[in-house]
Amino acid sequence: MFSRRFLRIKVVKAIYAHLTCADESITIEERNLLKGIDKAYDLYPYILSLIVDVKRYAEERIQIGLNLHLPTHEDLNPNRKFVANQVVARIEADEELENMLLSRRLGWSAQPEVVKHLYQKMVESDYYKEYMASERSSFAEDRKLVEEFYLQTVQDNEMLTAALEESSIMWSDDLDFILIMVLRTLATMRKQDEALELLPQYKSDDDKAFVRRLFAAAAVGYQENLKIVEQYTKNWDVERIAMMDNIILTTAIAEMVGFDSIPVKVTLDEYIEIAKYYSTLGSSTFINGLLDKISSDMLSDGRIAKQGRGLVEF
Repeated sequence: MFSRRFLRIKVVKAIYAHLTCADESITIEERNLLKGIDKAYDLYPYILSLIVDVKRYAEERIQIGLNLHLPTHEDLNPNRKFVANQVVARIEADEELENMLLSRRLGWSAQPEVVKHLYQKMVESDYYKEYMASERSSFAEDRKLVEEFYLQTVQDNEMLTAALEESSIMWSDDLDFILIMVLRTLATMRKQDEALELLPQYKSDDDKAFVRRLFAAAAVGYQENLKIVEQYTKNWDVERIAMMDNIILTTAIAEMVGFDSIPVKVTLDEYIEIAKYYSTLGSSTFINGLLDKISSDMLSDGRIAKQGRGLVEF
């Protein structure tokens, strides 16, 4: 399921879209936000199934070797360890995953060059060579090979990223979060005959409600919260502060004020991390100092009030 950080990032980006597309109403932008999260979830079964297509390509390579007019000894005696990988077989056999792919019309058959490229990169890797050379055979070893495929071959692969961008402009940005979900799914696999535990889109209905509430609070309260930022940046022209910094700051304020069950420190840590990846160089330090002062003053004068879990300091 998607983490709260991923959901916060989606909200921040939706606020940016809302502010830069004045013709769109908050209702329409909220709908687009939720559709964007749905689209990101489509990437989960798509990437999880990728190893299956790579395995099928490897099987085709073996069959081509066997059918050669003058096959070599290696062609006639191929190493089948990868194509017999128990974890890949379990993923391939999962009916729920197959239904997810079919219902979303997802598959790698239209991207044969991507599959071939990833297979070649995998075969060239040390982790694959060690796996294929090992005489051991266990479910744990098979799972480790698949994990390494995603960590070392899929992650940061430029050709795959380009292919994903052609399908959805947001998918390349979502991939790192999806890989975390894929690795969590693999981690739950212990035996070949156990059902594959696919992760849901949201941890609970509370997370979907969190997205909608946060977007509404940040969008409606943007100008008011921007005035708060202005009060703490008197020596700055707020219009010269990077737009993404202002959005991150105002969304953080909206969360601190509007969600009494979320500890202030959790909110601060989350938006500081978001700033590291989605704003300008040095923004996280600037935002850290500003939010620390704003939150301290707002707690003191009662504008931020926490209860229950929100009172816990992490």
